Amino acid sequence: MNNFQYYRPRVPVVVKNLIIINALMFLMTLVNEQFMLKTFSLFYFNSPFFKPYQFITYMFMHGGFAHIFFNMFSLYMFGSVLENLWGPKKFFLYYMVTGLGAGLFHELVSYCQVVMTTNPHTAYVVAMTPTVGASGAIYGLLLAYGMLFPNNVISFVFPPISLKAKWMVIIFGVLELTLGLTGAQGNVAHFAHLGGMLFGLVLILVWKSKNKLYY
Repeated sequence: MNNFQYYRPRVPVVVKNLIIINALMFLMTLVNEQFMLKTFSLFYFNSPFFKPYQFITYMFMHGGFAHIFFNMFSLYMFGSVLENLWGPKKFFLYYMVTGLGAGLFHELVSYCQVVMTTNPHTAYVVAMTPTVGASGAIYGLLLAYGMLFPNNVISFVFPPISLKAKWMVIIFGVLELTLGLTGAQGNVAHFAHLGGMLFGLVLILVWKSKNKLYY
């Protein structure tokens, strides 16, 4: 994704360090995948593997090269713009709130699945399936970019289309909701993505109401 209309973002300090930490965690996962997933992924709160710190560490875990590549590419492209606008402290706060919010929302949806199911196997799968990735925070960044630069045009390599940021956010949001409700791509935490967008929306609206959106 490129073709930003206002300026080409440099790589600011928080984005750079987030990418480095994610890369290091990915390399460590390649060395000892079982230990890393069991220890640092986010598990359902009723799972024997659940630890509270996983709400933070899961954001730095990824399930494969394509997963981390697209997340870090999006972090670079959109996160750099937002950090250059907000500054490192405000950007880091936003990133962490959306990542934590994504994890919390995912846990809530998982709880609803367990409560509503009559199949003990389904409950077992929910409890034992690890959740990894920065995608919730990344979707929060996409939402922020779409709200702050709604008319910026973003070009995709595949599919080869260009559209304004505001339409990109709406399309991504509707797509994640549809996939989440239908159960398509069941190995993807669609509601975590929506949670990142939801918490990002709330935080931006709070900042806007206090006239603190840009500083």
